[in-house]
Amino acid sequence: MTKRIKSIKRLLIFIVLCLGFFGIGTGLYLNSLLKPLDASKSSQDMLIQVAPRSSSGQVARMLEQQGIIRSATAFRLYSRYHQLDNQIKAGYYLLNPSMSTPSVLNVLVRGKTATKAFTIPEGYNLQQITNTLVTKGFIKEEVFKNLLAEGQFNYPFLEDAPGGSKRLEGYLFPETYNIPLDSGEKEIINVMLAGMDRQLKELDYEKRASAMNLSVHEALTIASMIEREARKDEERPIISSVIHNRLGIGMRLQIDATVEYALGGHREKIYYKDLEVDSPYNTYKYNGLPPGPIAAPGRQSLLAAVAPDTTKYLYYVAKPDGSHAFATTLEEHNANKRKYLD
Repeated sequence: MTKRIKSIKRLLIFIVLCLGFFGIGTGLYLNSLLKPLDASKSSQDMLIQVAPRSSSGQVARMLEQQGIIRSATAFRLYSRYHQLDNQIKAGYYLLNPSMSTPSVLNVLVRGKTATKAFTIPEGYNLQQITNTLVTKGFIKEEVFKNLLAEGQFNYPFLEDAPGGSKRLEGYLFPETYNIPLDSGEKEIINVMLAGMDRQLKELDYEKRASAMNLSVHEALTIASMIEREARKDEERPIISSVIHNRLGIGMRLQIDATVEYALGGHREKIYYKDLEVDSPYNTYKYNGLPPGPIAAPGRQSLLAAVAPDTTKYLYYVAKPDGSHAFATTLEEHNANKRKYLD
């Protein structure tokens, strides 16, 4: 009886050892399937699309077929074990065969999608913004322009914006944007409007504008003129004071940048004949503010429009270095012109 018990014990030990070795072997094998398919540094990023509502199994098979992971089965087992199989997000991703399966899954769960970037400089108008995006291949021009004129965008600051093709002039905030690779025309406009929305909220803009008896639209119009006229940040509040001072006494603004806008593009020099262009944007010809912004103002110009310096200046002239000479009287202004322009 004792011998039989010993035999059974030895058999059980053998079975346990076999199961242990099998488990270890299986674990090592599965672990090997989670390793990078290509550990070399020369492997290239691949653009992969995870379609909306894709199951983890579908994603796993696609990744295996695309040569990103070693095993779809290992991907599914790992994602299920870590309860990540229902957390994979749709989108475009840049993945690499040198990434392990856990690394790939981490990217997909975090939703770290592939992006594209574009920069809109301060002072650009809608046509320049459109040209920039067309050149990059991010938009179809006709679709983009139709959305600028007629698209529905839910931002309170657009309530005062005029209709037509110039409706969003000055409302697309100029900065560098990183957007999902599959972003279309409407998403691109939205992200720039969201950029402006963020600035206006941070600056408490509606309240500041109202304190100066301005609507947000009027304040943005002033900010856009400051943006196009100023070259130095410290001069923006001074140029703003000139605009406000002229408006306060009913004097025409006579801002060259508005004439350029009316003429449809940049001019190296404004001639007297240009000042006669019949456009509501021509502040040499018409009193008050133009119908709307003439360019996209940056943060400093936005702030200067609602926080001008207190001065008595009514004139300024550009110096060769980009700064300005300011004057209170026409006599002082003419002296500055003779000094810096002749």
